[in-house]
Amino acid sequence: MLMKGKRLLIAALAVTAPLVAGASAAQDKGLISIIVNDTSNPYWFTEGKIAEATAEELGYEANVSSHKGDTNTESNQVDTAITNQAEAIILDPANADGSIGAVRKAVDAGIPVFIVNAEINQQGLAKAQLVSNNAQGAALGAQQWVQSVGDEAKYVELKGAPSDNNAATRSNGYETVLSQYPSLERVGSDVANWDRTQGYNKMQSMLQANPDVDGVISGNDEMALGAIAALKEAGKLDDVVVGGFDGSPDAVEAVRAGEMAYTVLQPVAIFAEEAVRMADTFIRTGETGIEGEKKLFDCMLVTAENVDQYTDPFVLEQ
Repeated sequence: MLMKGKRLLIAALAVTAPLVAGASAAQDKGLISIIVNDTSNPYWFTEGKIAEATAEELGYEANVSSHKGDTNTESNQVDTAITNQAEAIILDPANADGSIGAVRKAVDAGIPVFIVNAEINQQGLAKAQLVSNNAQGAALGAQQWVQSVGDEAKYVELKGAPSDNNAATRSNGYETVLSQYPSLERVGSDVANWDRTQGYNKMQSMLQANPDVDGVISGNDEMALGAIAALKEAGKLDDVVVGGFDGSPDAVEAVRAGEMAYTVLQPVAIFAEEAVRMADTFIRTGETGIEGEKKLFDCMLVTAENVDQYTDPFVLEQ
Protein backbone atom coordinates (compact mmCIF):
# COMPACT_ATOMS: atom_id res chain seq x y z
CA MET A 1 0.00 0.00 0.00
CA LEU A 2 1.23 3.46 -0.87
CA MET A 3 0.24 5.20 2.34
CA LYS A 4 3.12 4.66 4.72
CA GLY A 5 2.92 6.47 8.02
CA LYS A 6 6.20 8.34 7.69
CA ARG A 7 5.37 9.63 4.25
CA LEU A 8 1.90 10.67 5.34
CA LEU A 9 3.34 12.62 8.23
CA ILE A 10 5.72 14.45 5.91
CA ALA A 11 2.78 15.35 3.68
CA ALA A 12 0.80 16.57 6.66
CA LEU A 13 3.60 18.84 7.73
CA ALA A 14 3.33 20.56 4.36
CA VAL A 15 -0.13 21.75 5.45
CA THR A 16 0.45 22.41 9.12
CA ALA A 17 3.82 24.12 8.57
CA PRO A 18 3.82 25.55 5.06
CA LEU A 19 6.81 27.78 5.70
CA VAL A 20 9.22 24.95 4.97
CA ALA A 21 12.78 25.68 3.99
CA GLY A 22 12.01 25.48 0.30
CA ALA A 23 9.22 28.01 0.62
CA SER A 24 11.63 30.69 1.69
CA ALA A 25 14.28 29.78 -0.85
CA ALA A 26 14.67 31.65 -4.10
CA GLN A 27 12.00 30.34 -6.46
CA ASP A 28 13.67 30.52 -9.82
CA LYS A 29 12.29 27.44 -11.56
CA GLY A 30 9.14 29.12 -12.83
CA LEU A 31 5.46 28.84 -11.97
CA ILE A 32 3.33 25.79 -11.20
CA SER A 33 -0.37 26.65 -11.37
CA ILE A 34 -2.59 24.64 -9.03
CA ILE A 35 -6.32 24.64 -9.79
CA VAL A 36 -8.63 22.88 -7.34
CA ASN A 37 -12.36 22.74 -6.74
CA ASP A 38 -13.72 24.57 -3.68
CA THR A 39 -11.23 25.53 -0.98
CA SER A 40 -14.04 26.03 1.55
CA ASN A 41 -14.16 22.22 1.64
CA PRO A 42 -11.29 20.95 3.83
CA TYR A 43 -10.48 18.19 1.34
CA TRP A 44 -9.79 20.57 -1.54
CA PHE A 45 -8.18 23.09 0.79
CA THR A 46 -5.69 20.43 1.88
CA GLU A 47 -5.12 19.36 -1.72
CA GLY A 48 -4.22 22.90 -2.74
CA LYS A 49 -2.07 23.65 0.30
CA ILE A 50 0.01 20.49 0.01
CA ALA A 51 0.54 21.00 -3.71
CA GLU A 52 1.54 24.62 -3.10
CA ALA A 53 3.96 23.78 -0.30
CA THR A 54 5.55 20.99 -2.34
CA ALA A 55 6.02 23.25 -5.37
CA GLU A 56 7.64 25.93 -3.23
CA GLU A 57 9.86 23.36 -1.53
CA LEU A 58 11.09 22.32 -4.97
CA GLY A 59 11.92 25.91 -5.89
CA TYR A 60 8.87 26.94 -7.94
CA GLU A 61 6.51 29.82 -7.54
CA ALA A 62 3.06 28.40 -6.83
CA ASN A 63 -0.39 29.81 -7.41
CA VAL A 64 -3.57 28.15 -6.11
CA SER A 65 -6.99 29.01 -7.55
CA SER A 66 -10.45 27.51 -7.09
CA HIS A 67 -13.05 26.93 -9.81
CA LYS A 68 -15.84 25.67 -7.47
CA GLY A 69 -17.02 23.21 -10.10
CA ASP A 70 -17.59 25.84 -12.79
CA THR A 71 -15.98 24.99 -16.15
CA ASN A 72 -16.00 28.62 -17.35
CA THR A 73 -14.04 29.69 -14.29
CA GLU A 74 -11.71 26.75 -14.79
CA SER A 75 -11.14 27.71 -18.43
CA ASN A 76 -10.27 31.27 -17.40
CA GLN A 77 -7.84 29.97 -14.79
CA VAL A 78 -6.13 27.82 -17.42
CA ASP A 79 -5.92 30.90 -19.67
CA THR A 80 -4.22 32.75 -16.82
CA ALA A 81 -1.75 29.89 -16.37
CA ILE A 82 -0.95 30.03 -20.09
CA THR A 83 -0.53 33.81 -20.01
CA ASN A 84 1.77 33.47 -17.00
CA GLN A 85 3.81 30.83 -18.83
CA ALA A 86 3.34 28.18 -16.17
CA GLU A 87 5.78 25.28 -16.30
CA ALA A 88 2.97 22.87 -15.37
CA ILE A 89 -0.63 22.80 -14.22
CA ILE A 90 -1.92 20.64 -11.38
CA LEU A 91 -5.68 20.36 -12.00
CA ASP A 92 -8.56 18.88 -10.04
CA PRO A 93 -11.05 19.06 -12.91
CA ALA A 94 -14.47 20.65 -12.63
CA ASN A 95 -16.18 18.16 -14.94
CA ALA A 96 -15.18 14.78 -16.36
CA ASP A 97 -16.24 15.84 -19.86
CA GLY A 98 -16.44 19.61 -19.59
CA SER A 99 -12.83 20.04 -18.46
CA ILE A 100 -11.36 18.27 -21.49
CA GLY A 101 -11.30 21.49 -23.52
CA ALA A 102 -9.39 23.39 -20.86
CA VAL A 103 -6.82 20.60 -20.57
CA ARG A 104 -6.41 20.46 -24.35
CA LYS A 105 -5.93 24.25 -24.43
CA ALA A 106 -3.07 24.01 -21.93
CA VAL A 107 -1.48 21.08 -23.75
CA ASP A 108 -1.70 22.92 -27.07
CA ALA A 109 0.14 25.81 -25.39
CA GLY A 110 2.94 23.42 -24.42
CA ILE A 111 2.05 23.21 -20.73
CA PRO A 112 1.92 19.70 -19.21
CA VAL A 113 -1.18 19.00 -17.11
CA PHE A 114 -1.30 16.63 -14.14
CA ILE A 115 -4.81 15.65 -13.06
CA VAL A 116 -5.53 14.95 -9.40
CA ASN A 117 -8.50 13.54 -7.50
CA ALA A 118 -11.14 13.53 -10.29
CA GLU A 119 -10.57 12.09 -13.74
CA ILE A 120 -11.30 13.46 -17.18
CA ASN A 121 -12.93 11.21 -19.76
CA GLN A 122 -10.14 11.36 -22.28
CA GLN A 123 -6.80 9.62 -22.25
CA GLY A 124 -3.67 11.01 -23.84
CA LEU A 125 -4.04 14.69 -22.91
CA ALA A 126 -2.85 14.88 -19.31
CA LYS A 127 0.61 13.56 -18.54
CA ALA A 128 -0.86 11.69 -15.58
CA GLN A 129 -4.11 11.25 -13.65
CA LEU A 130 -3.50 10.60 -9.95
CA VAL A 131 -6.68 9.59 -8.14
CA SER A 132 -7.94 7.69 -5.14
CA ASN A 133 -8.93 4.10 -5.78
CA ASN A 134 -12.59 4.97 -5.45
CA ALA A 135 -13.88 1.48 -6.24
CA GLN A 136 -11.65 -0.02 -3.54
CA GLY A 137 -12.63 2.72 -1.08
CA ALA A 138 -16.34 2.30 -1.78
CA ALA A 139 -16.15 -1.45 -1.24
CA LEU A 140 -14.20 -0.88 1.99
CA GLY A 141 -16.79 1.62 3.22
CA ALA A 142 -19.81 -0.47 2.25
CA GLN A 143 -18.41 -3.52 4.05
CA GLN A 144 -17.87 -1.44 7.18
CA TRP A 145 -21.34 0.04 6.84
CA VAL A 146 -22.92 -3.44 6.72
CA GLN A 147 -20.88 -4.45 9.74
CA SER A 148 -22.27 -1.42 11.58
CA VAL A 149 -25.92 -1.52 10.49
CA GLY A 150 -26.36 -5.27 10.09
CA ASP A 151 -27.59 -7.25 7.10
CA GLU A 152 -31.25 -6.23 7.44
CA ALA A 153 -32.09 -2.54 7.28
CA LYS A 154 -33.76 0.27 5.40
CA TYR A 155 -31.32 2.86 4.18
CA VAL A 156 -30.89 5.94 2.02
CA GLU A 157 -27.97 7.08 -0.09
CA LEU A 158 -26.57 10.56 -0.70
CA LYS A 159 -24.76 10.92 -4.02
CA GLY A 160 -22.13 13.34 -5.27
CA ALA A 161 -22.15 15.57 -8.32
CA PRO A 162 -23.00 13.62 -11.52
CA SER A 163 -20.34 15.60 -13.40
CA ASP A 164 -17.67 13.91 -11.27
CA ASN A 165 -16.89 10.29 -12.16
CA ASN A 166 -16.06 9.64 -8.50
CA ALA A 167 -19.76 9.95 -7.63
CA ALA A 168 -20.82 7.10 -9.91
CA THR A 169 -17.81 4.96 -9.01
CA ARG A 170 -18.57 5.20 -5.30
CA SER A 171 -22.31 4.65 -5.74
CA ASN A 172 -21.68 1.62 -7.95
CA GLY A 173 -19.16 0.32 -5.44
CA TYR A 174 -21.70 0.59 -2.66
CA GLU A 175 -24.31 -1.19 -4.78
CA THR A 176 -21.94 -4.05 -5.61
CA VAL A 177 -21.49 -4.82 -1.91
CA LEU A 178 -24.95 -3.99 -0.56
CA SER A 179 -26.80 -5.91 -3.28
CA GLN A 180 -25.32 -9.09 -1.81
CA TYR A 181 -27.65 -8.65 1.19
CA PRO A 182 -31.28 -9.18 0.12
CA SER A 183 -32.65 -7.80 3.39
CA LEU A 184 -30.96 -4.44 2.91
CA GLU A 185 -33.52 -2.16 1.27
CA ARG A 186 -32.58 1.18 -0.23
CA VAL A 187 -35.72 3.25 0.27
CA GLY A 188 -34.34 6.54 -1.04
CA SER A 189 -31.43 8.20 -2.79
CA ASP A 190 -30.70 11.73 -3.91
CA VAL A 191 -27.92 13.88 -5.32
CA ALA A 192 -26.49 16.38 -2.83
CA ASN A 193 -23.49 17.50 -4.93
CA TRP A 194 -20.82 16.90 -2.27
CA ASP A 195 -22.37 19.73 -0.21
CA ARG A 196 -23.22 19.76 3.52
CA THR A 197 -26.22 22.07 3.23
CA GLN A 198 -27.67 20.02 0.39
CA GLY A 199 -27.02 16.86 2.39
CA TYR A 200 -29.01 18.35 5.27
CA ASN A 201 -31.90 19.39 3.03
CA LYS A 202 -32.03 16.09 1.11
CA MET A 203 -31.88 14.11 4.35
CA GLN A 204 -34.78 16.10 5.76
CA SER A 205 -36.87 15.27 2.69
CA MET A 206 -35.95 11.59 2.75
CA LEU A 207 -36.75 11.40 6.47
CA GLN A 208 -40.22 12.73 5.83
CA ALA A 209 -40.79 9.96 3.29
CA ASN A 210 -39.01 7.28 5.34
CA PRO A 211 -39.12 8.11 9.05
CA ASP A 212 -38.08 4.56 10.02
CA VAL A 213 -34.78 4.59 8.09
CA ASP A 214 -31.92 2.65 9.75
CA GLY A 215 -28.90 3.90 7.85
CA VAL A 216 -27.35 6.51 5.56
CA ILE A 217 -24.48 5.79 3.21
CA SER A 218 -22.92 8.87 1.68
CA GLY A 219 -20.61 9.59 -1.24
CA ASN A 220 -18.60 12.06 0.83
CA ASP A 221 -18.22 13.44 4.34
CA GLU A 222 -19.81 16.83 3.74
CA MET A 223 -23.13 15.27 2.66
CA ALA A 224 -22.91 12.80 5.56
CA LEU A 225 -22.36 15.63 8.05
CA GLY A 226 -25.41 17.40 6.63
CA ALA A 227 -27.41 14.20 7.10
CA ILE A 228 -26.19 13.95 10.69
CA ALA A 229 -27.41 17.49 11.38
CA ALA A 230 -30.86 16.62 9.98
CA LEU A 231 -31.01 13.39 11.99
CA LYS A 232 -30.02 15.23 15.16
CA GLU A 233 -32.70 17.82 14.58
CA ALA A 234 -35.28 15.05 14.13
CA GLY A 235 -34.08 13.23 17.26
CA LYS A 236 -33.19 10.14 15.24
CA LEU A 237 -29.40 10.07 15.10
CA ASP A 238 -29.03 7.47 17.87
CA ASP A 239 -31.02 5.00 15.77
CA VAL A 240 -29.36 5.60 12.38
CA VAL A 241 -25.93 4.46 11.15
CA VAL A 242 -24.14 7.04 8.98
CA GLY A 243 -21.08 6.32 6.86
CA GLY A 244 -18.93 8.89 5.05
CA PHE A 245 -16.11 9.16 2.53
CA ASP A 246 -13.04 11.48 2.44
CA GLY A 247 -11.53 11.38 5.91
CA SER A 248 -12.12 15.08 6.60
CA PRO A 249 -11.32 16.50 10.05
CA ASP A 250 -14.99 17.21 10.85
CA ALA A 251 -15.97 13.67 9.88
CA VAL A 252 -13.21 12.22 12.03
CA GLU A 253 -14.48 14.26 14.97
CA ALA A 254 -17.97 12.86 14.27
CA VAL A 255 -16.50 9.34 14.34
CA ARG A 256 -14.76 10.18 17.61
CA ALA A 257 -18.07 11.47 19.03
CA GLY A 258 -19.95 8.35 17.98
CA GLU A 259 -22.11 10.24 15.48
CA MET A 260 -20.60 8.71 12.34
CA ALA A 261 -19.77 5.02 12.08
CA TYR A 262 -16.72 5.51 9.88
CA THR A 263 -15.22 7.57 7.11
CA VAL A 264 -13.17 6.30 4.17
CA LEU A 265 -9.97 8.32 4.10
CA GLN A 266 -8.71 9.41 0.69
CA PRO A 267 -4.92 9.84 0.55
CA VAL A 268 -5.07 13.40 -0.78
CA ALA A 269 -2.02 14.22 1.35
CA ILE A 270 -0.07 11.75 -0.79
CA PHE A 271 -1.28 12.26 -4.33
CA ALA A 272 -1.32 16.06 -4.17
CA GLU A 273 2.35 15.99 -3.22
CA GLU A 274 3.21 13.28 -5.72
CA ALA A 275 1.55 15.14 -8.60
CA VAL A 276 3.82 18.14 -8.04
CA ARG A 277 6.92 15.98 -7.69
CA MET A 278 5.93 14.17 -10.89
CA ALA A 279 5.49 17.51 -12.65
CA ASP A 280 8.96 18.54 -11.51
CA THR A 281 10.41 15.27 -12.81
CA PHE A 282 8.69 15.80 -16.16
CA ILE A 283 9.88 19.41 -16.43
CA ARG A 284 13.46 18.27 -15.81
CA THR A 285 13.54 14.98 -17.73
CA GLY A 286 10.53 14.78 -20.03
CA GLU A 287 9.38 11.64 -18.19
CA THR A 288 6.70 11.11 -15.55
CA GLY A 289 8.34 8.09 -13.97
CA ILE A 290 5.21 5.94 -14.18
CA GLU A 291 3.89 3.49 -16.74
CA GLY A 292 0.69 4.63 -18.36
CA GLU A 293 -1.33 7.69 -17.47
CA LYS A 294 -3.43 6.67 -14.47
CA LYS A 295 -2.18 5.96 -10.97
CA LEU A 296 -4.49 4.79 -8.18
CA PHE A 297 -3.99 5.36 -4.46
CA ASP A 298 -5.75 3.03 -2.04
CA CYS A 299 -8.10 4.40 0.62
CA MET A 300 -8.25 3.56 4.32
CA LEU A 301 -10.94 3.32 6.99
CA VAL A 302 -11.16 5.62 9.98
CA THR A 303 -13.30 4.03 12.70
CA ALA A 304 -13.73 4.36 16.44
CA GLU A 305 -11.00 1.74 16.82
CA ASN A 306 -8.24 3.70 15.05
CA VAL A 307 -9.47 7.30 15.22
CA ASP A 308 -6.64 8.28 17.57
CA GLN A 309 -4.16 7.46 14.79
CA TYR A 310 -5.55 10.38 12.76
CA THR A 311 -2.79 12.87 13.46
CA ASP A 312 -3.32 15.66 10.90
CA PRO A 313 -5.85 16.51 8.16
CA PHE A 314 -6.22 13.43 5.92
CA VAL A 315 -3.34 11.63 7.68
CA LEU A 316 -3.73 8.26 9.38
CA GLU A 317 -0.58 6.94 11.03
CA GLN A 318 0.05 3.20 10.86
